[in-house]
Amino acid sequence: MSRHSLRAAILDASRTLAAAGVASPDVDAQELAAHLLGVQRTRLGLTPLVEDDFLADYGALIEQRARRIPLQHLLGTAQFGRATLAVGPGVFIPRPETESLLAWAVHAIAAVERPVVVDLCTGSGALALAIAAERPDARVIGVERSSVALAWARRNAVAQADAGRTPVELRGGDIFDDRLLADLDGVVDLVTANPPYVPDGTPVEPEVAEHDPPDAVFAGPDGLSVIRPLLSVAAAMLKVGGVLAVEHDDTQGESAPALLRSRRVLTDVQEHQDLAGRPRFVTATRVRLTGHS
Repeated sequence: MSRHSLRAAILDASRTLAAAGVASPDVDAQELAAHLLGVQRTRLGLTPLVEDDFLADYGALIEQRARRIPLQHLLGTAQFGRATLAVGPGVFIPRPETESLLAWAVHAIAAVERPVVVDLCTGSGALALAIAAERPDARVIGVERSSVALAWARRNAVAQADAGRTPVELRGGDIFDDRLLADLDGVVDLVTANPPYVPDGTPVEPEVAEHDPPDAVFAGPDGLSVIRPLLSVAAAMLKVGGVLAVEHDDTQGESAPALLRSRRVLTDVQEHQDLAGRPRFVTATRVRLTGHS
């Protein structure tokens, strides 16, 4: 059995992925090699030579990635904050840009003892599990309508609990069902949401178009058909002084905050950018109103 240069194999794989239009061909080629070798990407240099069987398996993975099968599907996991999430067909893959919302959320409840946190449209459980990993004293509830996505979230919640981290409660059902969240009215310190928000018909990458569930991506002509009613659900759960953070499309840097400002029960509405400087999420605080709200 002959041996081959791993570096040369990765360079060749990177060229293949670049030609296929993959956005980060170098990183993806390295990640897939590290996955096969069972090492961290930063330690690939410790394996200068590989066998024929590695090249065959590696070539098969690169071929799949070149067909725009998501990297996370091939790896089987996605890293989000301190949470390692199992992901695959039927569940939205968490994106790095959402880590900006995560950082804000963790900071927002830093001074709250034993906070109650609800993550709406939780998908794989990414935000709920990442917040729980940062705040072992928190009660965190994730809510998801899709039975397929909920199965992924439950798998991830079990894995996190087995690792000795704070358990996360999961509820299956439509967030607009009054019975689902009635017990949480007025008791929640933080509500987060990464709902579907892409306007219908918006061109998206093949990884999204062919592998993310459409119901987790698209939300009507303006992309706000879920966010608009979601605000009432969130506001009802928040205690006075509780905070809300909602991710939105980068084209909604004005329209999403305007929706929050139109709610009398919400104040201190602020727009936030992701690490790339794009409008990414909006936050607000629940206030007390006298009379009808």
